[in-house]
Amino acid sequence: MLPEYDLRGKKGVRGKYYRAYRQGHTVRICQDDGSVSVQHFTLEEGAVMLEPDVREYFPTSESVNQALRSLIVLIPKTRRRR
Repeated sequence: MLPEYDLRGKKGVRGKYYRAYRQGHTVRICQDDGSVSVQHFTLEEGAVMLEPDVREYFPTSESVNQALRSLIVLIPKTRRRR
């Protein structure tokens, strides 16, 4: 990070926009010709957002899937189908 981006001493709030981001977010793209396109993004079907404390232990999709697969075998077969 460049020295001019030194954020020490700033009173930022971690996760300030977290809940709003989960609801979706809008991006405005300004083109060179002056036109503006607007796109709205939400989590894709099947996507899961991890809380920061969980992400610390499971930083990749592979690590999350591996942990969940090890738990699946503990669930009784009668509960697996819904």
